Amino acid sequence: MIVYNKTKEDFSNDILTNDIGNIITSHILEKTGNKVSPNEIRSFENSLSYMERVVSDPTIPIDCGISIEYHLPQTSKRVDFIITGKDGDQENVIIIELKQWQHADITAKDGVVKTRFQFGESETSHPSYQAWSYAALLTSFNATVDEESISLYPCAYLHNYVPDNNITNEFYSYYIDKAPVFLKPDAVKLREFIKKYIKQGDDSNIMFRIDNGKIKPTKSLADSLKSMIKGNKEFIMIDDQKVVYETALQLALQSHEKNKNVLIVEGGPGTGKSVVAINLLVELNRRGKMSQYVTKTSAPRDVYFEKLKGQKRMTELKSLFVGSGTFINAPENVINTLIIDEAHRLTEKTGFLKRGDNQIKEILNSSLSSVFFIDENQRVSVDDYGEVYVIEELAKKLGITVHKQKLESQFRCNGSDGYLAWVDHILQIKETANYDLSSLDYEFDFKIFDDPKKLQEAIYKKNEINNKARLVAGYCWKWDSKKDPSAYDFKEEEFGFNMRWNMTDYGGKWIIDPNSVSEIGCIHTAQGLEVDYVGVIIGNDLIVRDGKVLVNQSERDSGDRTVFGWKKGIKENPDYWKPLLKTIVKNTYRTLMTRGMKGCYIYCSDPETSRYFKKMCE
Repeated sequence: MIVYNKTKEDFSNDILTNDIGNIITSHILEKTGNKVSPNEIRSFENSLSYMERVVSDPTIPIDCGISIEYHLPQTSKRVDFIITGKDGDQENVIIIELKQWQHADITAKDGVVKTRFQFGESETSHPSYQAWSYAALLTSFNATVDEESISLYPCAYLHNYVPDNNITNEFYSYYIDKAPVFLKPDAVKLREFIKKYIKQGDDSNIMFRIDNGKIKPTKSLADSLKSMIKGNKEFIMIDDQKVVYETALQLALQSHEKNKNVLIVEGGPGTGKSVVAINLLVELNRRGKMSQYVTKTSAPRDVYFEKLKGQKRMTELKSLFVGSGTFINAPENVINTLIIDEAHRLTEKTGFLKRGDNQIKEILNSSLSSVFFIDENQRVSVDDYGEVYVIEELAKKLGITVHKQKLESQFRCNGSDGYLAWVDHILQIKETANYDLSSLDYEFDFKIFDDPKKLQEAIYKKNEINNKARLVAGYCWKWDSKKDPSAYDFKEEEFGFNMRWNMTDYGGKWIIDPNSVSEIGCIHTAQGLEVDYVGVIIGNDLIVRDGKVLVNQSERDSGDRTVFGWKKGIKENPDYWKPLLKTIVKNTYRTLMTRGMKGCYIYCSDPETSRYFKKMCE
């Protein structure tokens, strides 16, 4: 999305108003509905003034294009500064990552530096890596760039940084070669870099064409898995994803029996947890460090097994992708690294028989290093035990060093952090600034249906494109087809169609089987996976009365194990169980409503709840 796009001449005039910070801020507010902090305004004023001096050379055409804070398609990332123009018939785009840094330290991690931020030192991607990754992402997502042979030239400008042997160290040369870094005395060098590619102005609206051009089909982890297992880099890891990956890799390589480590990585839907996890699994095993990918639910593993069928023997696949109850009797330190995805779903005991001691403790004991990817807002069962403080406490008791990081880069829901915040707001999970769905960073297809039959038809139509649309529901309808395969769980008289719960025919492969759109998914086969479009049927376990979002766990089917024991729990300890049940029900729908990459359609069984959602969309 284009936030600010003008000619060089108009950009220079905006600088001369001495109000460029507020000009950019007003553009961001108008385009996205997001407010900008005072620190960011000062950053705009500082960095953009430096850039204006760089481009003030008269040989840089006055009608070249200047774009600021360009939002990369299908992500939440923004490019600081872009210059567009031509070299003869060749259309060129220069991507510039702007930094106000004055110092950075070298790390032992590929493409990662340590620098000082407002609240202390922190590791982050090298500016050249950032600029290169943004250019790579734009190429990956945008068909116009490729089909119309538009050339991208990334670089970084650290206008306050006095040269040293850190930021330009040979260790980072691979990325600096791809995206040159210019420091405080290098304004003329940056100017020459720009002049090399921008010799005529932008008379063909290059950024407008890119922004409104064709978007390449979204890659899913499942579809890319076969190539990733072979060691191919299918996804560009950006910013915090790169830092988490390199940190986990370093800890895994350094860990031994007397130096065990655990890395806890917090991140919401679509922040790349699974992508980082799979890349880490492949790289560590490539280096001869025995590693396994662990999930509590079987659905992700079933999907991966199906996608990788024929690539490796099933016995080998089942040694790579394992359940969280695998380590009950495992010897200590037998595995180099365990990578636990969806760690919030871990349970204290394993299975219906409640076997073992403690799943987290068993994982920590059996590995030299472990990585827990966790989103506590996706806790959807009363048995879900994987919380950050629990992992920390158990690790410390076992003498294991704890490291913590966060993932914030967003790829789910068309890259809109705003949609995720809006979902949190309308479900009253937490107060956010996103009250208006129309102000999202990117177009995200959200619709409310009064007729469940129309919802089904819409999902069926979307699924005809590429088999990436599914219906899901809260567990408020009996699973009659479990005992009687000819029975329907969602019946004609209520919905206008007959459908069954997904576990009837397709099990964990429901989300990818070409015929499984005929069945309705539940939280257990949707969590941790994604589709392009998701249709969510909201049952009467979540209702709205007088604008307040309430939960009624008694509307859940009696066979629902996610709230098992709630009656006894409320009777014996209501102060614990009431907020827990509210969390479980709300998190269930939050998770279901964020499975879609491109759109979410909903139907509410309760009319007042439907009216509430419609009002919140106005």
